[in-house]
Amino acid sequence: MRARPSPHPPGHDDTAAAAALVDAAGQALVLATSAANENSGVSTAQLRVLAVVDQAGSVNLTQLALALHTAPSSASRLCDRLEAADLLRRTADERDRREVWLVLTPTARRLLDGLGRQRRESIAAVMRRMAPDDRAALLQGLSSFARASGVPLAEDGPAAQAS
Repeated sequence: MRARPSPHPPGHDDTAAAAALVDAAGQALVLATSAANENSGVSTAQLRVLAVVDQAGSVNLTQLALALHTAPSSASRLCDRLEAADLLRRTADERDRREVWLVLTPTARRLLDGLGRQRRESIAAVMRRMAPDDRAALLQGLSSFARASGVPLAEDGPAAQAS
């Protein structure tokens, strides 16, 4: 089988590019989470629980503990606090009352939506300080990276609309 030619100019170092992407992703993550977490009154661990439940739609305690890489008792304590704050609700399975499912409350949905807006605004504020050509190149590069990873950006999503 013949190797595909590299799309990069000679001398381009994929390792250096990967390191730069990891660094930039780390900075973006810090930027996106710091202000939002400080303003939410919810700990990072609790936000992680909400994110897992949000992504799954609903999970049981065992699934949550596995996703968090923690003991079920630790996950249960986090859920106790979230339930007390009206961010999480435990519901019994209709077929097996011993099975308990964790679901977000409307309060949690509003919190996560607000945090998402804050995160996007934090990133957008940095991007507004970039030159327009650099922003366009970043979007093109991120789209290309997403396609190469097998998870393309949505055609009608915010990233596509920004171009």
